[in-house]
Amino acid sequence: MSVIEFHNVSKKFARHAGQMLLRNHVTRFFARQKEDPFFALKHVSFSVERGESLAVIGSNGAGKSTLLGLVAGISQPDGGTVAVNGQLAALLELGSGFHPDLTGRENVRLNAALLGLSRRQTAAAFERIVEFSGIREFIDEPLRTYSTGMVMRLAFSVAINRDPEILLIDEVLAVGDAAFQAKCIDKVHEFRNAGKTLLCVSHSNMIRQLCDRAIWLDHGELILSGTVADVLEAYAGRQTATA
Repeated sequence: MSVIEFHNVSKKFARHAGQMLLRNHVTRFFARQKEDPFFALKHVSFSVERGESLAVIGSNGAGKSTLLGLVAGISQPDGGTVAVNGQLAALLELGSGFHPDLTGRENVRLNAALLGLSRRQTAAAFERIVEFSGIREFIDEPLRTYSTGMVMRLAFSVAINRDPEILLIDEVLAVGDAAFQAKCIDKVHEFRNAGKTLLCVSHSNMIRQLCDRAIWLDHGELILSGTVADVLEAYAGRQTATA
């Protein structure tokens, strides 16, 4: 059964003319001058089965983050359909929703609520979250006293302990030091071994150990779908040819 399905999906954004004087903006408005829209995704179709791990690769601006945003429900397609069947957690922008004047403890509760956890669920997961983050001695300090790495560790710990059916990851496994990164990867393997679904965007070879299959996007179009090894080889060949 497909838990994520894209059918002929397109997503466009308006182009901005950049800095102009107010009178130029007014002139453009009344002259009805319009820029052609920018298509971040063009007629993309694919599906992810329950328990499958799919990597999305491509250069900067290929449409990878736009695709994850559509899966997460952050935005809606301008064409085609997106279907997601299952509880989802998105590790897209770690630390969003955190408040610098609140303590780590308070931010855990706040972020958990934003991710949809009830007070009871948050209380049950709190010790696991703090233990996984490795910053217990600072949990009652204001977030503004944390380093960027500490904030990322706490945010990752909240998100991964939500226990979703579908996990979206966008280049966030490079948080913390090497030991914490290994801990994160082990957690993702645990997630996979439980038969859950993973959709991962990454530029690193980490996807070889995390994913079964890959799709390659280029300028919003789906170029290739297949095994991780085959897609990475084709992608690397294109990169070498255009270097």
